[in-house]
Amino acid sequence: MLTNRQATAPSPQVEAPRSIGMIVKAYIALTKPRIIELLLITTLPVMFLAAGGLPPLWTSISVMVFGTLSAGSANALNCYVDRDIDQKMRRTRRRPLARHQVSPRGALIFGIVLGVLSTVGLWVTTNWLAALLSTGAILFYVLVYSMILKRRTAQNIVWGGIAGCMPVMIGWAGITERLDWAPLVLFGVVFFWTPPHTWTLAMRYKEDYAAAKVPMLPVVATERRVILESIAYTWATVLCSLLLWPVANTTLFYPVVAAALGVMCLWEVHRLLARLNAGKTGVDLRPMRFFHWSNAYLALLFLAVAIDPLLA
Repeated sequence: MLTNRQATAPSPQVEAPRSIGMIVKAYIALTKPRIIELLLITTLPVMFLAAGGLPPLWTSISVMVFGTLSAGSANALNCYVDRDIDQKMRRTRRRPLARHQVSPRGALIFGIVLGVLSTVGLWVTTNWLAALLSTGAILFYVLVYSMILKRRTAQNIVWGGIAGCMPVMIGWAGITERLDWAPLVLFGVVFFWTPPHTWTLAMRYKEDYAAAKVPMLPVVATERRVILESIAYTWATVLCSLLLWPVANTTLFYPVVAAALGVMCLWEVHRLLARLNAGKTGVDLRPMRFFHWSNAYLALLFLAVAIDPLLA
């Protein structure tokens, strides 16, 4: 059962939505559409790989639509759980619950309804395995990450990031009705990619996380430790990405692209260390450069995953 966290009093400058359109917009914002886009970027290419080419259209549409509802459910429920700390952070204080545009009860019901629709939809239109993986991702993100790990350990995003790896498994299961080594390798890519991606964002908003008492690694550790761990995870990401070549028996196109992208990503994360060694600190380290590049890295890598089977 979700914990009912106490929210602070509403700001007098905040006005509730005054039209149906504004209410709909607020509920859509609860689902964090930009995060959903990133999740879908890893879902569709895996279906190409699983199908060995173009995946069935209806299955692809079903997985993408109900996968969107699944991610939206997890994000809306996360907003419900985090509504107290969202008001304390500059990056999140404009979210609907933080601005009192949506009631906590409304957000909770909305998140649960989306979750039920996504599970039933995947079960009916694809298979039970895809539906089970989707439900597991929602429960893990909300119950394990949001309610247990996030506020208690600096390793929160390391293990909490497992939920963000699940779209890879769901996409594969939606096509093949089973799991295999190839999706597990790509699961590993997203798993290792998540910590440095999130930590560099947290370096930029370190004061926000500290004010909200969220022990993200940049809040509780030195910049050197954060950067060194980010370098280690980035190396693990790149090496894991190259494993797909022998495991999935790809063409040479994929490993060439993966290696090139990996070199550029490693170059950027090592530049963080170089700037630190040069005496830079705080925003002068420019951690957001790596954050934005890591987004591009993941998108381009999975684009290569989708293109490769079309070349075979």
